[in-house]
Amino acid sequence: MSTEQPLPELDPVIHAQARLRVVAALNVLPEGDEMAFNSMKELLGMTAGNLSVHLTKLEDAGYVRITKTHRGRTPVTYAALTKRGRLAFEDYTKAIRALLDNAGGV
Repeated sequence: MSTEQPLPELDPVIHAQARLRVVAALNVLPEGDEMAFNSMKELLGMTAGNLSVHLTKLEDAGYVRITKTHRGRTPVTYAALTKRGRLAFEDYTKAIRALLDNAGGV
């Protein structure tokens, strides 16, 4: 009889490298804080189109909240990690740790 735990599933929404980087960047912000799109684009070294596609995927999953507003006449987009997104990232990091902890026994 085996006492090994089954390997955890990784959330496919977060697992894509670019989305993982976005979620990790937003996760370091205090809950309720948000990051401007252009700041995130520069921080992550992503193009506007690429970042936009990944933010949309995360927003569709309920992991990110997008707010569009204006600073003067200039449109500004902000992204924040939702409570659901924080929990999903926490679960994802636990799953990665479990995979790494069990890597020697595979």
